Amino acid sequence: MLLEQIQSDLKTALKMNDSLLVSTLRLLLSEIHNKKIEKQAELTEEEVIAVLRKEAKKRQESIEAYQKAGRQELADKESKELLILSKYLPQEMDSQELEKVIKEVIAEVGAQGAGDFGKVMGRVMSKVKGQIDGAKVSEAVKKLL
Repeated sequence: MLLEQIQSDLKTALKMNDSLLVSTLRLLLSEIHNKKIEKQAELTEEEVIAVLRKEAKKRQESIEAYQKAGRQELADKESKELLILSKYLPQEMDSQELEKVIKEVIAEVGAQGAGDFGKVMGRVMSKVKGQIDGAKVSEAVKKLL
């Protein structure tokens, strides 16, 4: 399981004395633990991936903010953390696969135009959940409708 892999990698990082890896994995495990407390049950693999995606998105937003502010050293640190987190994320769906799924859903729903965006988006997200960012899905659905 992914959670066990992260915990194992944390132990290895502690032995190797890799402070950036240790702090990143500890923060990630803390977020996973908080989600577990919030849910009051063990997390599924999909929920752990959702936490991972959320943390990766935070890093991406921080990188952009630091670069705009001219703080390249902080942006570099966030980039390294994002690289660490991305190792645990599943391979993201490519645009061709996404387009195929969207076209299938449009045919299923019988969508005519932009007014059917909500119906199409909901169905597509349920099919590709955890495989691609929602913003990319939204952009592709708008393009195809």
